[in-house]
Amino acid sequence: MIRFSNVSLMRGTKPLLEDADLTLNPGDKIGLIGANGAGKSSLFAMLRSELHPDQGEIDFPQRWRMAYVAQETPALDRPAIDYAIDGDAGLRTLQSELERLEAAPHTQENGIAIGNLHAALADADAYTVQSRAEQLLLGLGFSLEQMQQPVASFSGGWRMRLNLAQALMCPSDLLLLDEPTNHLDLDAIIWLEDWLKRYPGTLIIISHDRDFLDEIVNVVVHIDERKLKRYSGNYSAFERQRAAHMVLAAAAFEKQQRTRAHLQSFVDRFKAKATKARQAQSRMKALAKMEELAPLRAAAEFSFEFREPLSAPNPLLVMEDVDAGYPILDGHGDKVGGKTIVHRVNFSLQTGQRIGLLGVNGAGKSTLIKTIANELAPLAGTATLGKGLVIGYFAQHQVEMLRHDESPLWHLQKIAPTVREQELRNFLGGFNFPGDMVTSPIKPFSGGEKARLALALIVWQRPNLLLLDEPTNHLDLETREALTLALAQFEGTLVVVSHDRHLLRATTDEFIIVADGRLQPFDGDLDDYKNWLFQTKLGKGDAATPLPSKIDAPASNAAAAAPIAAVDRKEQKRLEAEERQRMAAVKKPIENRIKRLEEQMAKLNARKAEIDARLLEPAIYEADKKEALKTLVSDQAFVVRDLGTLEEEWLELQEQLESLAA
Repeated sequence: MIRFSNVSLMRGTKPLLEDADLTLNPGDKIGLIGANGAGKSSLFAMLRSELHPDQGEIDFPQRWRMAYVAQETPALDRPAIDYAIDGDAGLRTLQSELERLEAAPHTQENGIAIGNLHAALADADAYTVQSRAEQLLLGLGFSLEQMQQPVASFSGGWRMRLNLAQALMCPSDLLLLDEPTNHLDLDAIIWLEDWLKRYPGTLIIISHDRDFLDEIVNVVVHIDERKLKRYSGNYSAFERQRAAHMVLAAAAFEKQQRTRAHLQSFVDRFKAKATKARQAQSRMKALAKMEELAPLRAAAEFSFEFREPLSAPNPLLVMEDVDAGYPILDGHGDKVGGKTIVHRVNFSLQTGQRIGLLGVNGAGKSTLIKTIANELAPLAGTATLGKGLVIGYFAQHQVEMLRHDESPLWHLQKIAPTVREQELRNFLGGFNFPGDMVTSPIKPFSGGEKARLALALIVWQRPNLLLLDEPTNHLDLETREALTLALAQFEGTLVVVSHDRHLLRATTDEFIIVADGRLQPFDGDLDDYKNWLFQTKLGKGDAATPLPSKIDAPASNAAAAAPIAAVDRKEQKRLEAEERQRMAAVKKPIENRIKRLEEQMAKLNARKAEIDARLLEPAIYEADKKEALKTLVSDQAFVVRDLGTLEEEWLELQEQLESLAA
């Protein structure tokens, strides 16, 4: 059990906790939440005994083993897998002692000690540690080849994954995780969720990923008004309980204000009247004793919106037989070849599409996004951009591209040099950069503040195509929610890669996937993607399991064709019900795909009718409309081609349905 008793903590002149009490039970999985700067990381530091409370006590069993993620990773030549195993310090101690004894002269005493060490190593699962470490690193996105590479060869984000691996390798009773999903892709997050659900100890997580918290935690601790407030349930349950609490608190405050006003009115009217003086005095005492309730307010909500695009070309982009990848340069910087990551991409983006791009780590999602954004030139094939296309591109490392010695105002003036300074200041104020913050260097800003600035620069440019590659990294819950709402109302076209499933669900209406070096449709939702990952990439099934979009007719069922004369009527009904359920399960994805195809065909038919109508107008054939006519003819060709592709797939699926019904 972990118990905080009357804990107070100051950091400099800022009070973080005041007389805070909290009890956590063994085996609880706790989500620790609160505004930035509320004291979440400081609370972790107190649990690790790196900080000590100014007042009060924190107690938990002395025998508990604690694991947490180190914030620094030394640049070691040690292989990544050995570094991960180093997280089990007790095992490493036993191994070192065994090596020492085996190198020493052989004596009877040494022999007994070596035997005891082998028994202790068996108890510590030493003989399975290599395979356990491999499974753990595979789940976190490392390949078998990468596991043998030195720690020093990895970037900062990958080193943080290695530190997380160390923490998970450590046998522990209490596990502290501070933003563990920040450097993970969606597939690694799904794997980590599964691992943490099975973790037998007490777990405390700081996270801004609401879906991640919902999947894992059964207790939420909210740092609010310098107190620790415990709520039962996951994050969604916390939001419901807090909302109800705020309604009740507001009602109690209003009731108290009415009572105080009534008492004060009596005192004001009768305190000078002799016959009422005693009653007035008693009411004055009641007023003095009444503990004044503070009005409970929600944290100030941050919100913004994307400005309406100035144009809407359609299609925005067409890629034909494009190979996406990286150029290979020689020592002089000249291109001598290319490394293809995604092969033969045939893809068009229509106005209003909202696409979530899925794929496991290293599949090529970022490479494809960079190619669409024209950051990388196609290695083969052609990419045709629509006239008037304005791309807003947020890269994973967008924050690192900002000038840290310059201010938010300087960054905005670089892309809007002719706009009045006051207008730019007002715009940045809408992104929570008030007063002197607008003209201050961004170096001391938090990661979330820098990410917010990068988003502000994109919003200013009024894009009609948004390409977002992990836009929620470093954003707190409030800013993530603001971004989600803004994207949901965005009037342009959206392609997003994100490990935030709440954002994906709220802002996209179709998914495509990069898998096995190809861009493919994904006819399913995020739950289908999770199931597919566990059946394939996360090692829980057949690696040849097809994507949900690849629908095959069911294999013949020999058991169903066997004679059932000997089966009683009840058993026959059960078998028939099972067969109906099986057939329904097979038909459902086909029917869902047909429905989506029909919706897409309806949009394209409407677009084709619009183009055909314009081509019937005599004015379009005038000399000054030559470019417009050329664009319309091109658009018509693309729409007819896309319609043909969709209709072919629709016919194939209809035939599959008919064969199932036969």
